[in-house]
Amino acid sequence: MQTQNTAYGQGAEASTATESRGAAFGTDPRPGLAFAFTGQGAQYPGMTAKLYLEHPDYRRRLDEAAEALLPYTRTSVVDLIVGADLRIHQTGFTQPALFAIEYALAATLVEAGVRPSAVIGHSIGEFAAAVVAGALTLEEAAALVAGRGAYMQYLPSGGGMLACAAPPEDLTRLMDHETDVAFGAYNGPGETVLSGEMRALERIADTLAVRGVDSTPLQVSHAFHSHQMQPMLGRYGALASGIRPGTAKLPFYSTVRGRPLGAESLDSEYWVEHVAAPVRFAQAAEWLLREERPETVVEIGPRAVLTVLMQRLSGEQALQDPSFSAPRFVAACPSVSAGAPELDAVIEGLFQAV
Repeated sequence: MQTQNTAYGQGAEASTATESRGAAFGTDPRPGLAFAFTGQGAQYPGMTAKLYLEHPDYRRRLDEAAEALLPYTRTSVVDLIVGADLRIHQTGFTQPALFAIEYALAATLVEAGVRPSAVIGHSIGEFAAAVVAGALTLEEAAALVAGRGAYMQYLPSGGGMLACAAPPEDLTRLMDHETDVAFGAYNGPGETVLSGEMRALERIADTLAVRGVDSTPLQVSHAFHSHQMQPMLGRYGALASGIRPGTAKLPFYSTVRGRPLGAESLDSEYWVEHVAAPVRFAQAAEWLLREERPETVVEIGPRAVLTVLMQRLSGEQALQDPSFSAPRFVAACPSVSAGAPELDAVIEGLFQAV
């Protein structure tokens, strides 16, 4: 780990002298178009491999991201993706691979003339969102993402996450008796994720089952977004301190704070908080829907995960505000077998829509 730590530190410092932030994404955002960047859990072996082989623009952008990550991952995420490598489920590779795919998809859309007017990202998705918004360069984000995944990978095991079909207030009393469990994500009405010690989560799941409430253990290696991340925060803070604070040039709806950031910086403190704080996706998405009133929301990721959550939040918003019109939701990758024809069709439809 000493060699890795040194490489991460050097990469973070070197990235401050690279291309200006947001240069690859230009200006002239299209009103009424938001990008939503998927979080961890959307990965699968071979994700976007067909698209990489068939679409030259996407291939060029994914290669670009893979090259930025390679000094830290030491293994090309392109090789992992195209080879359908099962290591894609190891956190140290999962997070860099998802970031690379999301960067490449967004860059491909923007290069085609489809530029968002607002962004939101779920957990790891915030890094690609920050690059698109001009708050980070590709190189800065690559150093942060790869370090984050590696430090998490080497934390002690024994933690997990549990998706519960219940609102937070219904879970609070159960958590009073389980001090090793915390809220990991607020994804929407009746969509709450708990994070913590595995046996404690199992006890909560058993209690919920008796009450007729569904819960599902998530396929994760650790209790992300919980106090179990504390041992890595010092090292990660040292890495993040090498990144210059950046301000988003587009409305950035933070799932750390659960609101738009405005003129606040995405600095080292933000990215450290990002590790252990719960994902306030529902709150941030509600802000985006209410303030931006987008006509179209594009989910940027290897498969659609956030779309269903945002559709439910849109329905809630429509009930509260009769003047609200639910946006159209589009997945950049409409299926796990999507290739060049599918992405070109998405781009054509989006370009016509905006």
